[in-house]
Amino acid sequence: MTRIRRRQSDAGIQLTPMIDVMTVLLAVFMVTTPMMTTGIDLELPRAGASAMTGNDHAIQISVDSSGRFFLSEMELPCDEIVKRAIAMREENPQLTIMISGDTHADYGAVMSVMGKLKDAGFQKVGLRTQPE
Repeated sequence: MTRIRRRQSDAGIQLTPMIDVMTVLLAVFMVTTPMMTTGIDLELPRAGASAMTGNDHAIQISVDSSGRFFLSEMELPCDEIVKRAIAMREENPQLTIMISGDTHADYGAVMSVMGKLKDAGFQKVGLRTQPE
């Protein structure tokens, strides 16, 4: 009689490499997430008990104390920012825009960019503040 040998296979999943990969990914995201905050250094006005911070998917427009306009961290003229926002809206019709104006920024500069965005048809435009 012939004897049939069956080879036993290890059908279990090796969890150690998967845990190692997940730990490395967690460490990478913990280190890089604070760096992903876009924008320039501004002194935001204080208003109310809760701050308007916007969401992570909003376009960030900033006006510094000198009246310069920034889209994220890129300095651009106001009209160019509006053109780029319109182009972004074509890909995402539910686009939200958050404007951050420095406490010492010219009120007219902040309202200028806000008015141009409203004239371009943007409905979701907010002003970012920090709590008192």
